[in-house]
Amino acid sequence: MTSEESVRIIKAAVLESVGAGQPYETSKPLKIESFELAPPARDEVLVKIRAAGLCHSDLSVINGSRLRPTPMVLGHEAAGIVAETGPGVEGLTPGDHVVLVFVPSCGHCVPCAEGRPALCEPAAVANNDGTLVSGARRLHRDGIPVNHHLGVSAFADYAVVSKYSVVKIDRSLPFDEAALFGCAVITGAGAVLNTAKVKAGSTVAVVGLGGVGLNSILGARLAGARQIIAIDLKDKKLTLSKELGATDTVRADDPDCAETVRRISDGGVDYAFEMAGSTAALELAWAVTRRGGQTVTAGLPHPDARLSLPALQIVGEERTLRGSYLGSCVPVRDIPTYIELYQKGLMPVDKLMGEKLSLSEINTAFDRLAAGESTRQIILFDDD
Repeated sequence: MTSEESVRIIKAAVLESVGAGQPYETSKPLKIESFELAPPARDEVLVKIRAAGLCHSDLSVINGSRLRPTPMVLGHEAAGIVAETGPGVEGLTPGDHVVLVFVPSCGHCVPCAEGRPALCEPAAVANNDGTLVSGARRLHRDGIPVNHHLGVSAFADYAVVSKYSVVKIDRSLPFDEAALFGCAVITGAGAVLNTAKVKAGSTVAVVGLGGVGLNSILGARLAGARQIIAIDLKDKKLTLSKELGATDTVRADDPDCAETVRRISDGGVDYAFEMAGSTAALELAWAVTRRGGQTVTAGLPHPDARLSLPALQIVGEERTLRGSYLGSCVPVRDIPTYIELYQKGLMPVDKLMGEKLSLSEINTAFDRLAAGESTRQIILFDDD
């Protein structure tokens, strides 16, 4: 355990304000600047970021769908190396490889005690306020505090995070692959395996084939679903879903999409997953769910969005609508498990990776993400 006296100067991508117009390559909502990063305090860890994924949760802050305080250093899906630990940190030493988790569960509140760390109450407050779970901000610019994104702020070469945001992993796993397990994998596969608890032999539909939705395809295959129907607007993603285990594909913009899914699934699927973050996608997922089935959503639409459903169906058809955050995962349990499944060839997560880029290309990369042109883009950081 060490404790440095001086701050570290880092490079990071900061969002000054929300709502920049597209293309982002022109408006440049994210600026690469230098920041002061304080050393880790009690129960905190300094991590050298080696890879960070671009996610719709980052994009939703940029476009204003998720209101967060600015200025904020974005990025929440990442892997790296422990560089330093603060007092009170046990089980981690410099040199350990880690995945970062965007809900730093405290382990002591009621949801955490019930085994539902995704709903950690102090973490929810901290993430909304732009602080670490301790309430502190370790990022500064010219001495003025800068907000953290979901306790991580991974679009930077270094980050100070809570020890509760860190999961130690196998050193043999490449960092670009490891980063995906911090959000895309646990959110998508977790919604299938933890939230819905999909049964072997059941039927599944996934609406929205971004990084999270494609991981839901992998989770459904792992669960033993006999039919997996992939639904999206992009033919490229529908083709990839077939490689990952989808048995059928349907374009979401087909006027007969819902009818087609109900027909090929003999009346609707047992489980439908909405991963696009829109009410239209959620209404479609509801429409293709059979009587007695579950509709699960992990999408994050604008907070003003409202859902309209036939209320009678909930009772008359014993239907269930469920939310899933962080894939209802216990990260210290599930991330190493999913990594082991990947290493055994049972979850080919590497097939989801799109472009690999430098931090300087981040605005153009978010244009690709907004257009649905890529699956999971990964920012790679230099060794030095």
